[in-house]
Amino acid sequence: MAQGRIRQYDAKINAISRLIDSGIILLTFLALFDIFNATWDVLYIWSLLFAIVLFNFFAESQDAYRSWRGTALREEVSAVMFSWFTSVFILVMIDIFFIHSGSYLDSFVFLWFLLTPIELISWHAIVRTSLAILRARGVNTRNVAIVGETTLGKRLERAFNEMDWSGFRLVGYYDDRSQKRVETEPNLVVTHKKVGDFNQLIEDCKAGKVDTVYITLAMSAEHRIRHITELLADSTASVYLVPDLFTFNLLNSRWVDYQGITAISVYETPFAGIDSMLKRLEDIILSFVILMIIAIPMLIIAAGIKFTSKGPVFFKQTRYGVDGEKIKVWKFRTMTVTEDGDTVTQAQKNDSRITPFGGFLRRTSLDELPQFFNSLGGSMSIVGPRPHAVAHNEQYRAQIQGYMLRHKVKPGITGLAQINGFRGETDTLDKMQGRVHYDLKYIQNWSLLLDIEIIFLTIFKGFVGKNAY
Repeated sequence: MAQGRIRQYDAKINAISRLIDSGIILLTFLALFDIFNATWDVLYIWSLLFAIVLFNFFAESQDAYRSWRGTALREEVSAVMFSWFTSVFILVMIDIFFIHSGSYLDSFVFLWFLLTPIELISWHAIVRTSLAILRARGVNTRNVAIVGETTLGKRLERAFNEMDWSGFRLVGYYDDRSQKRVETEPNLVVTHKKVGDFNQLIEDCKAGKVDTVYITLAMSAEHRIRHITELLADSTASVYLVPDLFTFNLLNSRWVDYQGITAISVYETPFAGIDSMLKRLEDIILSFVILMIIAIPMLIIAAGIKFTSKGPVFFKQTRYGVDGEKIKVWKFRTMTVTEDGDTVTQAQKNDSRITPFGGFLRRTSLDELPQFFNSLGGSMSIVGPRPHAVAHNEQYRAQIQGYMLRHKVKPGITGLAQINGFRGETDTLDKMQGRVHYDLKYIQNWSLLLDIEIIFLTIFKGFVGKNAY
């Protein structure tokens, strides 16, 4: 009989979390119903029940009730927000196309849509914060061991040390090699030492001293890895294999299973499956709302262009979209010359081609407003790497390593590079490298909250800049 302890995320806690979330949805509805003195209708009852069922369904698809130990809060928040707003979207669509009641326009129902996610997120944040405090004080911890005193193992130790809130408590390293064969890296400071060999690890796992084992041996050490995993099968410790992939510049690496054959992506888009739906839903809703808000200003701008210079109001540019597909990007015309040929001449300060009114539009980024139609139509996104001229792409893809990886997502109206100062003319290689750096950083770290943060910061510092002309 296997010895040891199993510490799994308690199914009872899982059920309680679901119950509390459903209770928040219910109580928020009832409270607003009472505040607004609304009259009961069978449609409200069905909407409430359907919302709870839908939320739980999408929360399950997002794995929202798993153990989030060791992960950022924003990942949990993204799962909750997606689950709620997708449920709301479906409810509204059902009403618009089938029921025609317009109940979603009622004040208390609209507030219910908006306040519920705030309360859900607040509750999840309180739980996470409370657990982090307890774990930092030694409560609800998990004892972990690292197999292999390797550079990768030491990087993993550093990660554990930086995440004391996660409750990981490193017991130490286990390795059969002599100290002379241990990998060293001067820049990696470690606080734990070797505590034993593989046999000692097995004994510690059986005695319940180790809950989780992380194997950080080189991928070439296949026989040693197989040997240690076979030994660990005689315990109940959880075992993780940490592949040494630091030799690659990974972009959204993930595991893919093909009939039992596992593949690891080296370069991939972050928008797959549910995340793709979430991103598209974000673009549709925000683009529609923003276009309603800016409709009159756009008409005024169109009139200004027509009255101040000859030529069309709009200007179409050919750009690379997702996966390098060519798309047409819409802008307000700001120049007297509108060709978009095989060579590219970036707008410069005091450029004679820019009209006086066009100069104002470019300095304030108002010339980009028609791109919300691109976002609504699906060829662009509100947030993403800015699209460059085709000739620019061909020029810089040969000069900057990984340049074309920015096309693993749809181009955006604003992006992480723009709020970090890389807006406007990129007249030097350093400027373009800086922009590409932030573009890839955005792709690697995408989340719904990051998109919201970028949109918010764009309002304050993304529209104007010293390079905007």
